[in-house]
Amino acid sequence: MTEAHEQVRRAGPLTYRGTSIPNTTTDQRLLDQRGPTDWVHTDPWRVLRIQSEFVEGFGLLSELPSAVSVFGSARIRPGDRYYDLGVEVGAKLARAGYATITGGGPGMMEAANKGAQEAGGLSVGLGIELPFEQTLNDYIDMGMTFRYFFVRKTMFVKYSQAFVVLPGGFGTLDELFEAATLVQTRKVTRFPIVLVGTEFWGGMRDWIRGSLMENGLIKEEDMELVQAVDDPDEVIDIIGKAHLDIARQHEESEVRPGPEQ
Repeated sequence: MTEAHEQVRRAGPLTYRGTSIPNTTTDQRLLDQRGPTDWVHTDPWRVLRIQSEFVEGFGLLSELPSAVSVFGSARIRPGDRYYDLGVEVGAKLARAGYATITGGGPGMMEAANKGAQEAGGLSVGLGIELPFEQTLNDYIDMGMTFRYFFVRKTMFVKYSQAFVVLPGGFGTLDELFEAATLVQTRKVTRFPIVLVGTEFWGGMRDWIRGSLMENGLIKEEDMELVQAVDDPDEVIDIIGKAHLDIARQHEESEVRPGPEQ
């Protein structure tokens, strides 16, 4: 073994040998203000930023009442029939006692936040940093802007008891299918996913049934994971019934005799 390979430096859980040994110590690099700043864009530093987003998100949302996440396009403007539908959905959720969580942007997100706030409910916006300017809308009582999509998605899932999906594009589809996948694979407790606008969503549902189910790529019961309605009152009824069913199942599991009883 050469002399270079006999040299060892341990820095916390890390071990360096030979020519891999750094020229400076960790404390030197921390306390030295000189030199390049590329380190703030390295993967280890990103891990800390990711961690901080989880901490801030959990801190903001941990005391929310029962909440529903509402997804939809940022491109639909006030005056559009779908925008008005979003306002009505947000208002109905608020009157039913749910906080409304959206992506915090304009369009359908703004509509749902507006309806919730004007009806006296709690309106929450979880925004995302994008290459183009998009600030949180004006109808938000609590809000946070995330750097990372996957952290933001965790917040939607962790603090929502249902998903309501209004007309939208790729981002809305991404959120819809992620929610459906989590429920289908039982990664989360089965919660309702409701599409609003049967005309808008009808073609997609037909394709899922005709291409996915008919080819055995999903089961027939998977079609039941996502329901489609037009009336906001139906949205509330579906969510309320699902939550009663979940509560009943929990009660039955608690009183069911164990194997030794």
